[in-house]
Amino acid sequence: MFAVEKMTEEMRSEVLPMVDAFYQSDAVSHPVEQEKREKTFEDAVSGDPVLEGYVLKEDGRIIGFAYVTVYYACEVGGRCLMFEELYLKEEARGKGYGSRFFEAVMKERPEIRRFRLEVTGSNEKAVRLYRRLGFEFLDYDQMALDR
Repeated sequence: MFAVEKMTEEMRSEVLPMVDAFYQSDAVSHPVEQEKREKTFEDAVSGDPVLEGYVLKEDGRIIGFAYVTVYYACEVGGRCLMFEELYLKEEARGKGYGSRFFEAVMKERPEIRRFRLEVTGSNEKAVRLYRRLGFEFLDYDQMALDR
C-alpha cells in the first residue's frame, strides 16, 4: 500500500542516503554540498512552514522523499508551491507513485494557484511524467545570486 507522510527527524538515517543518491543522479545539473543537504533536511523537519518534507512509503517502508516550499508570485496573483525535490528508490519507480504524490499534494493544497518544479532535460522519464500531469515549460530563464 502506498502512503505519503510528513518527514520527521527520526527518518534522518533513511532519508539522507536517498538525498545523496538524488544529487548523484541525472535529476540535478550541479553538485550540492553535504552540509547544505543536511541543513535542508533539518529545515524540512523543523516545523517551519517555509520548507516541508515528505516521505513516500510502500507497505510501511520508506521508498522516496520530497521537499516542497510555498511562495507568492505576482504573475499568478497568489501562492505557488515549488516541488523542490522528488526522489524514488529504483525499485519503487514505474509504479505510479510519483503521480500519486503530486495528486495528493495538489488535493491537500487547494489554495495554491500554481505548482512549479525544475527538471533537467536529460531526465526524460521525469519530463514525461510532469507533462502527463499537465506541467508545461516556462519561456524564461532564471537567475540567482547566492549568499
